[in-house]
Amino acid sequence: MGYDTGTEALADAARAELVRRIDADGVWAEDPVWREAFAAVPRHLFVPYYYVPGPRGYERRWGESPEPAARERWVRGAYADVPLATRLRDGELVSSSSQPSLMARMLVALRVEDGDRVLEVGAGTGYNAALLAHRLGADGLVTTVDLEPEITESARRHLAAAGHHPAVVTGDGARGVPERAPYDRIIATCELCAVPRAWLAQCRPGARVLTPLATGLLALTVRDAEHAEGRFLPGAVFFVPLRGQGRTGPGSVSLAGLPARAREQEPLRFLLALTRGALGAREAYALWEREGEPGRGRYGVTVRGEHAWAWLDDPGGPYAWPLS
Repeated sequence: MGYDTGTEALADAARAELVRRIDADGVWAEDPVWREAFAAVPRHLFVPYYYVPGPRGYERRWGESPEPAARERWVRGAYADVPLATRLRDGELVSSSSQPSLMARMLVALRVEDGDRVLEVGAGTGYNAALLAHRLGADGLVTTVDLEPEITESARRHLAAAGHHPAVVTGDGARGVPERAPYDRIIATCELCAVPRAWLAQCRPGARVLTPLATGLLALTVRDAEHAEGRFLPGAVFFVPLRGQGRTGPGSVSLAGLPARAREQEPLRFLLALTRGALGAREAYALWEREGEPGRGRYGVTVRGEHAWAWLDDPGGPYAWPLS
């Protein structure tokens, strides 16, 4: 897809400014190679249109609008450090392009190394797969999967327009992509309720899995096909839930019976989401207060065989709760 020279020049300048803003926050300090990937991969090619909320519902911004001012709003919005709604169905968000600074943080946390084979669950626009392909220098090392054929088809077109051709697969991301395994890294860009066992079976020992879970970002190290363990990273993350046969979103947590102060504590909401079905709201609140109001970094998850549990501070300690 080609745009006029004025639009491309504006896109170049906006992309450079986005990179400067992310760089100023120190996101790439641990792995500066990602700075070059974000500077090189043109995000606007992956969001030829998107939706922004307005007083009358969602407004569509389009890169091929006949109005120059509208095209300028589109390209500036494409490089804003915000998530962009890219696909709606009956007014409900189905797919989006994640906030670039969050993508950068996740890619750094994935700890990609040269030669790694990477599976991305949640193809979205294809932008994240392009960043991975650019970083690895080989399209064949990257696989991205999504349940919706229209999403994978558009991601494939966007990737081709940016000069990348990783494997784009239509299927249930919870099942992985076994024909492309084994993987050294798995990254999910959609929220899950549990860690799929199929992922572990498709990983090499020592692989790293990064996935949103209960509004947190969980980093697991795979020991073998039936065992993985790791902790949550600091900070909240919110993603569109993974879709698949018989799968529903995580739903909201109940704050019934909690004092007003507790209802405003986002870290407590995380604990409630993580222990849904195992702890009641008052029980979770009492634990949270007793243990010094712990943040996400003190929690972790262990997967072993058919069992999986979340824990506070120590996988073998007194505070552990089964995961679905």
